[in-house]
Amino acid sequence: MDDDLGVAVVIEDDADVRNLLEGVLSQAGFEVHTACDGRAGVEVVRSKQANVVTLDIGLPDIDGFEVLRRIRHFSNAYVVMLTGRTEEPDLLSALNAGADDYIAKPFRPRELRARVAAMMRRPRHEINAQKPAPAAWTSAPAAAATRIHDVAVLQHNGLVLNHRTRTVEVNGEPLALTRSEFDLLHVLLKGGGAVCTRADLVKAVRGDFYDEDTYISEADERAVEVHIGNLRRKLKEDQLQPRWLQTVRGVGYRLAPARPVGKT
Repeated sequence: MDDDLGVAVVIEDDADVRNLLEGVLSQAGFEVHTACDGRAGVEVVRSKQANVVTLDIGLPDIDGFEVLRRIRHFSNAYVVMLTGRTEEPDLLSALNAGADDYIAKPFRPRELRARVAAMMRRPRHEINAQKPAPAAWTSAPAAAATRIHDVAVLQHNGLVLNHRTRTVEVNGEPLALTRSEFDLLHVLLKGGGAVCTRADLVKAVRGDFYDEDTYISEADERAVEVHIGNLRRKLKEDQLQPRWLQTVRGVGYRLAPARPVGKT
């Protein structure tokens, strides 16, 4: 691993888990800071300008969802939610609040490290002059998008996605998406109408750490469904006649057919 990956903040009230997380992230190359409750964690993330945050849901003062909402007011750090609960409402709440990933306890240190690595390979937008992610764990340079087989700008039914700038517009109006929502939309647009399975989309969100043999859980696939639902809500999709995202029942999703100009 790179020996200068930036700052990681661990917000966890269980001392044993907190020490484990600190050790895993330190070994990976992060400068690690810790907090044992939510309010202190928010301030540490703010003062240290964190690049990565691991956040327990069950904190003693304010819960992890509220901590995440507060962090998102000033930081675009990568956030992994940690919890002993795996019920669907927790997953939904974590992703809606702006989490990048969600992992249940007990977790394998190697898996956590791999998930953080996959997140940091994805481009990020900086807020309040945060320190950029080092090149060792970031995506390919934007210049790579100029290659013949890698189209930077994709358009479909009035929607324009620019992969270089990580921006999306619908009929000329900007659309604010999370990293995961953007990545899913990008994959579906590139597919040009081909069906993408939920497993395919999990890999798109998680990064190229996930290869053909990697186990993908029901929770992973459910997370994709949540992201797709959020995308549809932001796009104001007509469920009966979608303009962009079609469900292929029992399989996954695909891009809706192109509409004639003037009928987008």
